[in-house]
Amino acid sequence: MAQLLIRNIENDVKERLRQRARERGRSMEDEAREILRAGVMAEPRKDEGAGTRLARYFAKSGFDLEIPEMRGDEARSVTFGK
Repeated sequence: MAQLLIRNIENDVKERLRQRARERGRSMEDEAREILRAGVMAEPRKDEGAGTRLARYFAKSGFDLEIPEMRGDEARSVTFGK
C-alpha cells in the first residue's frame, strides 16, 4: 500500500479530525483514510458512461434482468395504448 504525507494542515482542521476520530473510535490516521476514501469514491470516473455508473449504483438492488445495448439503433418515441 502507498503512503501519503500531508503537511500544513490548519490547527482547527487537525483538532476537528481528532475529535471526529475519537467519536468514531478510530485513530486519526484511520479517520483521515476513511474521509479520503469516501470523498474520492463518491466522484464519478471520467472514463465511464452514464449506463455504467447507473449499473454500479443499482448493483446491490437485486435487479438481474439482462438489458441489451442499443448502440446504433435509432431512438423512437414511446406509444401507450395503441
